Amino acid sequence: MNHTVPWGAEPRMTSEPSEPYPPPPPLASDHPPRGPDRRRRATPRFSRYSFVGGRRREIRRGHEAEGTYVDLYGPYLLIALLWVALMNVGDSFFTLVHLQAGGIELNPIAERLLQTGRFGFVFWKCLLIGLALFVLALHKNFRLARIGIWVAAASYTLLVSYHLVLFKI
Repeated sequence: MNHTVPWGAEPRMTSEPSEPYPPPPPLASDHPPRGPDRRRRATPRFSRYSFVGGRRREIRRGHEAEGTYVDLYGPYLLIALLWVALMNVGDSFFTLVHLQAGGIELNPIAERLLQTGRFGFVFWKCLLIGLALFVLALHKNFRLARIGIWVAAASYTLLVSYHLVLFKI
């Protein structure tokens, strides 16, 4: 008499040899199971590894691709963020040059920052954009943040290109 033992049930003790347990159901991932998560809580946005000595550059499991935080950031992200910061400085410079030549500022936020003086304008503009870039870098594994980084890079590139066209006129 052959007995099939349902998954998770205790086998009955019989004198006849029983069939082995059926295999576990297949996992959604191609990786072997790693066991239960041993962490008490998820990786935080800020940790002692956020700035120095981080350990995690990428996600470890496929289902974690979206919405996770890591400790280390890749060179392409750094290049994109530095590009946006450089274009921001270029925009500040050309804005001041155009204003000295008699131009007007159309951006109401920049107009308000200009009331703090040249140094205040450059300082506050760089600080605000730097904070925005910092937040985008922390959230690099979120789709909206990745879109924000590339939109900022493209927008500032177009804006500085526009300044250069105005500068030659």
